This record gives sequence, C-alpha cells and structure tokens, in this order.
Amino acid sequence: MRTTPRVPGLERTFTVWSALWPWLVQAAGVATMATAYFLLPLDRLGPRRPALSWLLFGLALTLIALLLLRQVVHVLLGRPDVRPGLVIPLLMSLSILVFATAYQALAQRPGELDGIATRLDALYFTLVTLATVGYGDITPHGQAARLVTILQILYTFVFLTAAATALTNHLRTALRRHENPRRPE
Repeated sequence: MRTTPRVPGLERTFTVWSALWPWLVQAAGVATMATAYFLLPLDRLGPRRPALSWLLFGLALTLIALLLLRQVVHVLLGRPDVRPGLVIPLLMSLSILVFATAYQALAQRPGELDGIATRLDALYFTLVTLATVGYGDITPHGQAARLVTILQILYTFVFLTAAATALTNHLRTALRRHENPRRPE
C-alpha cells in the first residue's frame, strides 16, 4: 500500500482554509447582494408599476421565509447534511435588502416616506427599523409605507428571530462537538 508523503504545514493550511472558506463565501454573497441592490435598475418599480412591485415584494419575502423555515426545521431535526451557518445569514441579508428595495420604491411616491432620497437611506431605515432604534429622521406617512413597516416588524419577530435562534443553536451544538467530539448530542 502506497502512502502519500506528509508535507509539513499542509494539514494546518488545509484546516485553516476549511475554516475560512464559509466566511469568505458569506462575505462574497453579501457583497454581491449589496452590489446588486445598489446597481440594479430598480427605479422602474414603485408607483409606475404598483401591482408588479407588490407581487415581487410578496413573492420575494414568501420565498425567503420558506427557505429560512426550512433551515430552522433542519437545525431542529439535527440534519448533518445542511449548512445553516452559511445559508441563514445570507437569507437574512437578502430579506433586509428586499425591505430596503420596498422602502426605496415607496419613497418615489410623494408623501409616503419622508427622508428617503437614496438607496442608502432606504437601507439605513430598514436597519434602524430592524434594530428597533427609531431615530425619527425617516418616518412612514403613507398607508403603504406604514404597511411595509408593520410587515417588516412582524417578519423580523417571526422569521428572522426564529432563524437567528436556530443559527445560534446550530453554532452552539457545533462548538460543543468540536470541544468534545466523543460526547453525543
């Protein structure tokens, strides 16, 4: 039987790379989504095509919610063949960008959202709402803007909180397995 000669440091390099690659994939995924958010011609949505805008908004959030719930179920069932640590943060980031896109589209209609002039403003408002900070510099005045804000708050309470909890449980279990590989979970 022929064995491959051991190269000093190669195993360590492989271990470091295998630990880093999920983080690199996540960073690349979030960077790609953020770049798409800022560069795609989303100005065609909003008041010009309200039915299409609401349909896309609803479909995007429904799809993301279903994918998040699938990951939560996989974590609860302890399925070893899934990677919630990779998927959940990307889906959470995508949901934030969907809400920011909705706010940007709503801001094109006068009187809906005061204070949103750019996509960065819309992303800022989404994150401030997500964090329940509420500085008051951007306020939803129109009924559609208030509806989207309520939906974001409910979406955060239900889906993002469940996903974050599942992710935390998954990471805690993985850390325990790493610290004591013989101990069954």
